Amino acid sequence: MSEDAFNMSIRKFLKEVGVTSQRKIEETVREKQIGSKKLKVRMTLTAEGTGLNHVADGEIELP
Repeated sequence: MSEDAFNMSIRKFLKEVGVTSQRKIEETVREKQIGSKKLKVRMTLTAEGTGLNHVADGEIELP
């Protein structure tokens, strides 16, 4: 596999993750009553058959 194809494959995956994650967060905020002005979130990235385990924590300001 070429380096360009590899990079495009990663970008395609990350775009899918980003778009679907944003939709899920928006749905959650609309459907649930959240008692604070910030939503604490965590994303965990793993890759089957590897030792990859990356955790990203954050906060999303709510309207």
